[in-house]
This record gives sequence, structure tokens and C-alpha cells, in this order.
Amino acid sequence: MGKSSSTLIARLLGGSLVKQIMIGLAAGVALAWFSKETALAVGLLGSLFVSALKAVAPLLVLVLVIASIANHRQGQKTNIRPIILLYLLSTFFAALVAVVCSHLWPQTLTLNTAQEGITPPSGILEVLRGLLMSMVANPIDALINANYIGILVWAIGLGIAFRHSSDNTRQLLNDASEAVTWVVKMVIRCAPLGIFGLVASILASTGFSALWDYAHLLTLLIGCMLLMALVFNPILVWWQIRRNPYPLVFTCLRESGVTAFFTRSSAANIPVNMALAKRLQLDEDTYSVSIPLGATISMAGAAITITVLTLAAVNTLGIHVDVPTALLLSLVASLCACGASGVAGGSLLLIPVACNMFGIPNDIAMQVVAVGFIIGVLQDSAETALNSSTDILFTAAVCQAEERREAARNPG
Repeated sequence: MGKSSSTLIARLLGGSLVKQIMIGLAAGVALAWFSKETALAVGLLGSLFVSALKAVAPLLVLVLVIASIANHRQGQKTNIRPIILLYLLSTFFAALVAVVCSHLWPQTLTLNTAQEGITPPSGILEVLRGLLMSMVANPIDALINANYIGILVWAIGLGIAFRHSSDNTRQLLNDASEAVTWVVKMVIRCAPLGIFGLVASILASTGFSALWDYAHLLTLLIGCMLLMALVFNPILVWWQIRRNPYPLVFTCLRESGVTAFFTRSSAANIPVNMALAKRLQLDEDTYSVSIPLGATISMAGAAITITVLTLAAVNTLGIHVDVPTALLLSLVASLCACGASGVAGGSLLLIPVACNMFGIPNDIAMQVVAVGFIIGVLQDSAETALNSSTDILFTAAVCQAEERREAARNPG
């Protein structure tokens, strides 16, 4: 009996997280439908899950950024530069698209906003002042108070300093990064129970109208990602190859995006992109660097997720966003997105960094993260499909453009 129980537990822990979250969603809806009191009671599971995320996220951001900068390698091939430019442009344009679409179709969330001390900034000058003050915060205070702007500044400074350290020190930083990431993965494995508690308690307390709000939010997120994949990315590709970009776009979406949609991991999709690059006969010296790099900094989908959910929280709290502040949010979301690849749950755990801009407390920001996990079954799949297919798309575009230029220089 004990052996069969341990086998069942091992299967549950080793099973598909997507399927488990879907089961948690369905169970939460069913419990809220049949027993309101019990549904409110199991809300404790959701509260514990959100608290665990709040506890680990600041340390995660600090360690990952330090390790990433400390181990950065220089001396890459020249062709990498235009690919990196395309990666960064795509990520920034994705954040702008999300800002515009969120303005045209504003979203609100069901949050517990009974917080004291929410002082929304009145405009861009106050936002900039808040950012500057956050940047010079004491690092210990930044960690304790989840001041992500201060955490990022200290992490970047320490990362640059550690680039001159010994190999053993950099290896220690890598080990620390992997250790914290492992802890986050363990927290994420509890997502099905957390989602079960959150969905059950939210539906029991607010009614089933909340499901309609989630459907609206998910539609906006996926719509923005489709707009990037089918309109803006093809424009950037045309800028490079100067011919119809859609055959290449559809090839990358079909052979890379579909696989990434189901694996939900840009890193896991690297071998798929490598194989596709070989079939497209691209320069191996280029794609062997650009595709792994793209899995780190090509994060258009993550920028959309961070921007849309942050603006949904802003709308919920009644905070006014002017045009300069929206542009600054796009820039912050782009920078956050470039750091999302090393995070389990990726873009969702970096939402509090963007929320910090608007004086939104960490408690409310983590409720927004929890909403992201509720819709994450489809949101994360679509996000990863856009991110990973963009890696191979821009690599192929730059390689083909370079081939065209070489042919023009050497017509014989």
C-alpha cells in the first residue's frame, strides 16, 4: 500500500504542470459552484501560494541578474549585432503594442485592494523621481520591501563587478542561480493547488462574472501576440530581406512556434530551432550563438504579458497613465522581459518590477501574478510560441540578408 501511494505521488509530481493546473482550475470552479463556504476555506491554499511567490521573487531577480552579467561572454561574430537589434526592437514594439491595445480595450482585475499607502504618481516627473529614489535604496531594504528597481540596480552593479572575479567565483554565482531557480520550480510545482484555492475563493466571493473578466484579459493578451507575429515581426523581416516575409514567417511559426506552444519553454525549443536553422542552410557560426541568445533576450511575448497585466492593475486602482509614462512603461517592460527567460513562470514573476513604477504595493502586484497563473495555461504557451519562433525568424532574416549582400558584392 505504501509503495503504491509513493508511486502515485511521484506520478503527480512528475506529471504535466499544464494538465495539473487545468485540473486545479476545473476543481476550483466546481467547488465554488457546489459549496461556497468550503471554497472560501480553501482560499488559504491560494494565499500560501501567493505568499511563497512574494518571498522568493526578489531574491530570484537579484541572483539571476548578477550571475547573467558576471558570466557574459564577449567577442561574438559581427552578424550577431543586427540580430540582437531585431530582438530588442521586437521586444520594445511588443510592449508598445500592448500599451496601445490596453488603452483601446482597457482591462480590470478582481483584486483585494484594501491596502494603505497607495499613492499613485501624478505624471512622468513623479514616476521618474520614484524610480530614481528606488534606484539608490539600501540593498537589504530593497530585498525586504521587494523594491525591484533597487534590486535590479544593485544586481547590475554587482554583476559588472563580478565579471573581473575568478572562475571559481563565477561558478559559485552560477550554482547560486541554479539553486534559487530550483526553489522557484518547487514553488511553481504547487501552482495547481494554489490556483485551485485562488479560483475557488475568488468565484465564491465575487461570483462567476470573474471568469468573463479572465476571458477578456486572455483574448487581449493573445490578440497582441498574434499582432506581433503576423504584422510587426514580418515588417522587421522585410526590412532585412526586402521581399515577401510571410513564407519565412509561416515556416518558423509552423516548425518552431507550434512545438514551443506545447513545450512552453524557449530553452527546451533551442534544439528545434537549431535543427530548423540547419535545414534552412543558415550560417552555423551565427545561429549557434544567436538562437541560445534569443532564448534569453528575444522576449516579445513576455513584454506583452508584463505590460497588459500591469496596466490592468493600474486600471483597477484608478491610476492615470499619460503618454510619457506609457512609453517609460514600454521600456521598463522590455528590460524586464529580457530577464524573464531564467525564471520559472518567467514574465509573471517580473510583473512587480513594472508595478513598482506606479507605487503599487507588492501585495497587490503578487495578486496580479496569481491572476497570470490562472490564465497561464494558454497565455504562457502563446507567449513561448511567439518568443521562440522569433529567435529563428530573425536569425534566418539576417543570414539571408547577408547572403544577398554577399551575392551582390560578388556577382561572379
